Amino acid sequence: MLRPIVDGVRNRFTVAIAETGRQDEWQRATVGFAAVSGMPSHASEMIDEAERFVWSFPEVEVLETWQRWLEED
Repeated sequence: MLRPIVDGVRNRFTVAIAETGRQDEWQRATVGFAAVSGMPSHASEMIDEAERFVWSFPEVEVLETWQRWLEED
């Protein structure tokens, strides 16, 4: 079930996506998105769109989401 989500995000959105954890757990996955932008609001919009795409799969139960921002001084 994860393959269509990863491929869909890669083909539709300008973000990077990777399975980042829980590969050894049955029916669980941790997926990470990354976006780079000159404006934090634009990066947030890109991540939010990709996240909504994941939520659009009725057979997927999203247990938790969180965002972390890295800014260069």
